[in-house]
This record gives sequence, structure tokens and C-alpha cells, in this order.
Amino acid sequence: MREVSFIKQNKAKWLEFENYLYHKKPLQPDRLSDLFVQLNNDLAYAQTYYPKSKVNVYLNALSTNAYLRMVKPKTAYGSIAHFWKEDIPVITYKYRKYIYFTFAVFILLFSIGTISALYDEAFIRSILGDNYVDTTMENIANGDPAAIYTNYTALGDIGSFLGITINNIRVGLLMYISGITLGIGTLKLLFSNSMMLGAFLTMFHKADVLGTSLTAIWIHGAMEIFGMVIESAAGFILGLAWLFPGSLTRRQAFMQSGKDSLIIVMSTIPFTIAAGLLEGFVTQLYNDMPNALALAIIFSTLALISYYYLVYPVKHNARRPEVHTFHEMLNEE
Repeated sequence: MREVSFIKQNKAKWLEFENYLYHKKPLQPDRLSDLFVQLNNDLAYAQTYYPKSKVNVYLNALSTNAYLRMVKPKTAYGSIAHFWKEDIPVITYKYRKYIYFTFAVFILLFSIGTISALYDEAFIRSILGDNYVDTTMENIANGDPAAIYTNYTALGDIGSFLGITINNIRVGLLMYISGITLGIGTLKLLFSNSMMLGAFLTMFHKADVLGTSLTAIWIHGAMEIFGMVIESAAGFILGLAWLFPGSLTRRQAFMQSGKDSLIIVMSTIPFTIAAGLLEGFVTQLYNDMPNALALAIIFSTLALISYYYLVYPVKHNARRPEVHTFHEMLNEE
């Protein structure tokens, strides 16, 4: 049988099984069993007659992922471990282009904010506000440029940690939910935050205290800013599914991207809490802290979150069967 005829004859049942496996379409147990048996028969046929064909790769991935789904452990401990070790890296790898795109946009907007602030003093005040700039300049004159991170309320460190963490989670959720506007709302928030960061750091540069301020800011900012970019990427995933549904209907694409993007946002919460802990309890000690210790905290936290979202998903994907959809199988080079 020619390969084209083989695909045409069997594609309906492959798509039915694919929708069950990847898009959670329910199937009766008897039907599922029949499809699994037929799938393995088709795989054996393809391995025999089309060993170098992409249909063989597609069927092998479909069969292997089906087996892994059926035999994976269901214990509570296994589910939690599976979420962090398997689910998150699979989803972040699936949407890695959105994450890379968001980082590129962030760097571009941050650069624009920095350059604008370098050449226009009024720009800094228009972005940060007169009161904020005046207070920071007063702190710099008093020899404590990052005093805004150490002058906490009467609630003390614990109260500050809770307030900071709740606010950061709120901002992250807002950046995500704003993606419902086809990503425009998320882009607007990313624009303002990126420009603000560029203006903020340039203000310290102009006052010749950039090195000291960076030590204080990035103790907690490494995970906080990185988390903001990941949350923005989740917002784009949520919103752009309407525009680019692929082989799914717009409703199906939105439901799938909504579930996946929410999982990505949930994964940032522990990092947001860790950033709040550092800001509430550690950043205030920057004046008395050895530079080596501050740099160790900064680079270790940045390395941790970078590895988890940028490196680990790629390494994890290299160890697992690739997910190939029927649509991708027909269109890949």
C-alpha cells in the first residue's frame, strides 16, 4: 500500500486517539482499547514498510506517549513531584517560543527606557513620578540609595514580606489575565514595567551609585523580574490562542492554552514568594553585607530560575518521546 493511501485510510482513528491523548477528549474504555490496539498494529506496519517516513515517527510518538500516560503513578506524592519534574518542563518547552519572544520584548523595552532616561532627565520623572525621584535622591544624598527597600512599616519584616509577596502575586496575575485582550493588555503592562526598570537604573547611574543600588535591587530582583517575564509570556499564550488556533477550533485552542498558561503562572508563585522573602529579610542588609555574599545570592537565584525555565525544559525534552500531532506530521519538512 502506498504511504498516502495508508494515511488516508487510518487518519480518522489516529486523530480520534490524538484528541483523547493531547486534548482530553473522552472515550469509552472499549473504544480506547480498540484504538490503542489498532494504533500499535499501524505502527508495526509503518515500521515495516515506511521505516524512514515521518508517519512512522508520528505513530511511534503517539503510541509511546499513550503508554506513558496509562502507566504513570497516581499517588499524591507522585502527582506533586510529577507536576514540577514533568508537567511544567513539558508545557514550558511547548511554549518556549512565547517565552523567548517575551524576553526579547522585555530587553527591547528596557533598552528603550534606559536610552530615553540617559538623554532626557524629564523622562525619568514622567515614568517614576516626582515624589519617588525626589525621595530617592534624598536617600542617595544620605548615603543609602536603596533605602526604599529598608524603610519598612511598623508591621516589621514579616508584615513587609507578606505585603510585598501579595502585591507581586497580584501584579503577576494581572499581567497574565490581561492577556485575554489578545495580548494587548499584557503588552501594555510589560511596556510600563520594562520602561520603568530602565529609567530606575539609569537614575542611579546618573547619580554614580549604580553599583551599590544593583547589589541591593537584584538580591530579590533577579527572581522577581524573571518571574514577571514568565507571567507576561503566559498572558501572551492565553491571548494569542484566539489569533493562532492552529489545527484546533478557536474555542479548543483557547481552552487548551488557558489551562497550560495557568499552570505556567502557578509555577512562578514559589519564586515570587522566595523573592518576597529576600526583599523582606535580606535586601535591607545590603549595606552591611559583603559584596561576595550579595553577588552569590544574586547569581544563584538567577541561575536557579533560569535553569528551571530555559535549560531544564530543553534537557527534559531530549529525554522524552517527542509529541507529534497529525497536523505537524503532514507539514514538517
